[in-house]
Amino acid sequence: MTSEARPTLRIEETGAVTIVTLDCPDRRNTIDLETCVELRQRFAALDADHRVRAIVIAGTERDFCTGADVTSRPDQAALTNPLDYRYLTVDYQHLFQQMWEMETPVVSAVTGTVAGAGWMLALLADLVVAAAGAKWTHVFSRRGMIPHAGDPYFLPRVLPFHRLNEIALLSEPVTSETLAGWGVVNRCVQPDHVLSTATGLATQLAGGPTRSLGMTKRLYRRSLDSDMLTAFEEERAAQALISTTHDRREGLLSFVERRPAEFTGD
Repeated sequence: MTSEARPTLRIEETGAVTIVTLDCPDRRNTIDLETCVELRQRFAALDADHRVRAIVIAGTERDFCTGADVTSRPDQAALTNPLDYRYLTVDYQHLFQQMWEMETPVVSAVTGTVAGAGWMLALLADLVVAAAGAKWTHVFSRRGMIPHAGDPYFLPRVLPFHRLNEIALLSEPVTSETLAGWGVVNRCVQPDHVLSTATGLATQLAGGPTRSLGMTKRLYRRSLDSDMLTAFEEERAAQALISTTHDRREGLLSFVERRPAEFTGD
């Protein structure tokens, strides 16, 4: 395993899995502008690195992520009205767009509190592992604000509509157990098992047909904004591309030979 430390991020590589940990417990893992930009750049680089076949995004024990910290933006003083958030969250929108469009499988390991933009950081992962009893709070209406940083686009795509209204309009905290009951959390486990469970799932994904998994992610996400005929056409194009890969041939050959497939990601 190799690791790399940053002031607010910790990066660890274990085989084909990279673990990205928000590591700023004194700020309750809020994401300031510098961390936001670094996260987006880091995700883009990992997505382009074919050696990386799965990613885990994690927080610290007390907090996973309690939202965006827009108060530290360097040019805030230049704003006429410091409460005008219309342009303060553009970089955060780009971060979550990067997560949404990534082809590399991502698993979130949620320990502790999730608030504000932390919902996207957790739920835009492909699989969500969360600690039993962890508190999730959608704080915007409680503060007289509207959801931002991409929340109005992304959360309706991952949460049932009336459940989304419940958390956004009432602004009452829910637990990981509740979200598991809604079908939003994939694994609800004891806190000391969160990272190992998430890493285990990521390792399983890393052993899969990487390009097929990435194309599957892309097709599902694009279908949410496509008409049926466009989705059918993109499916045909994806089939043509995947048919030329090593892993597709290996999948067919292993079936014929009645043995487990050995995928390489190519």
